[in-house]
Amino acid sequence: MLNPRIAAPYAKSLLDIAIEQGQLETVFADMQFLQGVIKNNRDFLNLLRSPIVKSDVKNKIVTAITEGRVAPLTASFNKLLISKGREIYLPEIIAAFIKQYKEHKNIHVVKLTTATPISAELKNTIIEQLRSTTSMQNIELEEKVDESLIGGFTLQAGDKLVDASISYDLNKIAKQFRNNDFVYQVR
Repeated sequence: MLNPRIAAPYAKSLLDIAIEQGQLETVFADMQFLQGVIKNNRDFLNLLRSPIVKSDVKNKIVTAITEGRVAPLTASFNKLLISKGREIYLPEIIAAFIKQYKEHKNIHVVKLTTATPISAELKNTIIEQLRSTTSMQNIELEEKVDESLIGGFTLQAGDKLVDASISYDLNKIAKQFRNNDFVYQVR
């Protein structure tokens, strides 16, 4: 992230205007679209960050890419960023907007990492268990497969982490052996 102190206020302003105009869901969809464009097209990101390309050229290119695909509010916001020379922060502003949107909607992002892919039934069971044991009701589950876990899972919700993986247990046992916790010392 280049400068989160610039990204957050721009994202907050866009969020407030979108709420005020009743276009929050539309602008959120636009931000997801733009995030996809940036992630899938490195040339577009390089264009935004290029100090050589003039702002009027950037504006024409961004308009050509987004015309008919984003709401007028989002298009105006993009033009404002370009006119202020802040287009280089667009990826960070988008990420900050999506984060603030989820906070506004009280959506909790939970990251589940497993050693192998899991079934939809097990995902639903995990979500229901979280709902019944925590105050989280709106849960967005992000899945990741990491074979180095060997088995089990890790679950991260905000700043809380549950590590129920086999690799964690093995590392804990290895540490006990390194510390000679199993050897009785007579002195």
